[in-house]
Formats: sequence, C-alpha cells, structure tokens
Amino acid sequence: MSVEQHRQLVTEVPGPRSRALHERKVAAVSAGVGTTLPVYVERAAGGVLVDVDGNHLIDFGSGIAVTTVGNAAPRVVEGVQQQVADFTHTCFMVTPYEEYVSVCEKLGELTPGDHQKRSALFNSGAEAVENAVKVARHHTGRDAIVVFDHAYHGRTNLTMALTAKNMPYKHRFGPFAGEVYRAPMAYPYRWPGGAEACADEAFEAFVSTVHTQVGEDNAAAVLIEPIQGEGGFIVPPPGWLARVAEWCREHGILLIADEIQTGFARTGDWFACDHEGVVPDLITTAKGMAGGLPLAGVTGRAEIMDSVHTGGLGGTYGGNPVACAAALGAIETMQADDLCGRAREIEALFLPRLRGLAERHPDRVGDVRGRGAMLAIELVTDAGSRTPDAALTAAVHQACSASGLVTLTCGTFGNVFRFLPPLSIGDDLMEEGLDLFEAAFENAL
Repeated sequence: MSVEQHRQLVTEVPGPRSRALHERKVAAVSAGVGTTLPVYVERAAGGVLVDVDGNHLIDFGSGIAVTTVGNAAPRVVEGVQQQVADFTHTCFMVTPYEEYVSVCEKLGELTPGDHQKRSALFNSGAEAVENAVKVARHHTGRDAIVVFDHAYHGRTNLTMALTAKNMPYKHRFGPFAGEVYRAPMAYPYRWPGGAEACADEAFEAFVSTVHTQVGEDNAAAVLIEPIQGEGGFIVPPPGWLARVAEWCREHGILLIADEIQTGFARTGDWFACDHEGVVPDLITTAKGMAGGLPLAGVTGRAEIMDSVHTGGLGGTYGGNPVACAAALGAIETMQADDLCGRAREIEALFLPRLRGLAERHPDRVGDVRGRGAMLAIELVTDAGSRTPDAALTAAVHQACSASGLVTLTCGTFGNVFRFLPPLSIGDDLMEEGLDLFEAAFENAL
C-alpha cells in the first residue's frame, strides 16, 4: 500500500500542524460544522490515516462506513484518474454517459431479489432517502411514511423529519415535513418486556401504531434501516424484519430499506437485508458504494421506479461520471477480494474481544451487538438500571484519540461505540486497535 500499515505517533494528537489548521478552520468554516477529532489528514490507505504532523493513526471509522474498500483503493484511483482525464461532467439528464448506466446495472444485479429493477443516482444518502419517499408516494398515491424510534435518515428537511434524534440533527431547524409517523423499534437490549419478548411485542406495537395512528390504506411506505446506524447499531431480533416486510406486502405498503450504512459488504453480505432473505420494494444506497466519492442510489422494482413521470427524478450532479467510475472500481474490488467474506472475518476477530471486555465489566458494558464489520458496544452506569453512560463513552473516546486510534460514538443516548474498520485493514492493526481501546476503557473507569 501507499501508506505503511502501522501506528506511529511522532507528536501529541492533535499535533502542532493540525492545531494550526484547526485555528484556520474555526476562522473560515461555520461553527455548525463540527469535528470529532481535529486531526487533519494528509494521506490514507488500508487501515491507516496519516495526519499533517506525520502521525499514523489506526482507522476504526472508515469515514463513517464510506471507505469500505480502504482509502485510495487502486481500482478506485485508476477509474477516477481515467474518468477525470476523459471528462468530469455533462449532466446525465442532458447528455448521458455509460458510467451511470453501468452503476445502475450493478445495483440491479447486487441488490436483494431477482425481479426486474430500475435505479436512479443521486449525491448523498439523504437525497436518496428523500427520492425513495417521492417514488413511494407517487406510485401508491398515499402520503404517510412510517419510520422508527432511534432512526437516522439524513439532514435535509424531509429526512430530519424521518430522523428520531433531536440534538444535533433537528434542534431548532423546524418546522419539518409532515405525514411522518414513528413506531417503536425492536431494540432487544432496551425492550421493556425483555430481549426474548422483543420480536413479538415490537411487531405487535408496530402493527398497532400503523393501524391506530396512520391507517393501513394511508401508508405509502415503511422506511427502515435493517440495522440502525446512528441510533446505536441496533440489530432487531431474528425474524422481525421479515414479518414487517410480509405485513407491508399484505397491505400494499412499500418497504424501503435504508442500506446507506449497512450496504456493500459492510455486514458480511452485500446488503443487510440478505441475512434474512428480505427483499425490499425500494433500497437506498450511498456511503461505501463509491470508495469515498459522493454517490447515492435508489433501486427498486421496475414497475415502481418507472411509474414516476419523465423528469420527476434527477439532479444536476446526480450520478456524476467521476463518482460512477469510483463506484465501479469499488464494486470490482469488493467482488475480486471477497470483502463480504472479509467482513465476516473481522466479526470473528472483533466479537470475542468485545465480549471478553463485557465479561470483565458486566456492570459497564451493557450490550455487544452488530454483524460483520458493523459492530458496537453500549456503555451503562450499572447493569441493573441500564442507565446510558455518555460520560464514560466520551472519556474512552478521548483516550483512544490521544493514543492514535480513530473511533466513533453513536446512539440516541450518546453511549455507544461503533466499530467500522475498512475491510482492507490487516488483522495486526485490528488487534492493536482493540488493545488500545481496552486500555482506554480500563483507564477511564
């Protein structure tokens, strides 16, 4: 790789050049744009980020599940360089190009189900979700969209309405788009009736919510993250998602799977829906699809996607040719290197270490969960009350950053660590990163 795959600290973190750049950031960039770790990156590859001070940091975040194939992956770089040299933009709605079509063909091939599909490309995950809602409403002639507690779907006005968490995503940004209804999420660790009762009780609560608050004939779609992301990497109990999908089919309600964070090999399958054989009517993708370039998609049943009038979908930059070239390189890498299998190997390495930490500290590690290379632990003040411990989470995160390990937190209560390493990371780096995480946790107690 272009970057040596080892951790090395030559200054404190952040170092003097990063601090100087951060002063410039504060003077030039809106304060509304936050920075989790003010370390300014100069180069990156595999599982390592190199900052402007020369520190080599272990990356357990992948830019929030974006650099799944690793930073500057060779096939991505080659495709982008060739495309930039050919042309950078024409707007697909004006004069189209093959790269857009090729990405849509790949989406049709890889997404769940063997039915005929159509796709449309956009710039971001939020844009994809918004367009999926447009398609669902147009096709069904209905207005209501059902989402779930703890959900995260984006930062546009409509996707803020779809998102559950107020701070920092929604606070004082309203009023929000209407006809959005929220159902309880099947959250085994925090389900009032206990994890064993969660599947049945959460499904019954979902059905009751739609029936009483929405009305089945008014619902255009149910929008669900198969594994919730920002909400805390919440994995619903086995069978629950399949029951929701079947119920939607019975009532003519479209199922939209938001696979923006879970998609493209992240969970050990091409998509998280594959794990239980769930076939959504519409699926939204972004993040890991294009190796770091901005690209998103909506893929769905042909009769649904084609029901929209010509000109109803699109955007100036949607499906930019350079981003499409990057996506084709990233997908080729996932296929050639069996990154679905690699995600399962990462799970096999991570989970015993995380569960061991939970066994040593059962009062502070409330839950270990996830799938593939999308894993999490939830921290609490004590096992009995399961009170979220955001303070401990923040302290561990700060210690990890200082030691050269890039970590991410999440969760409605700010008490979940999410682990999203690039699938190109080596086992030795993961083991060292987990050593650093365990040490940070032990020292923060």
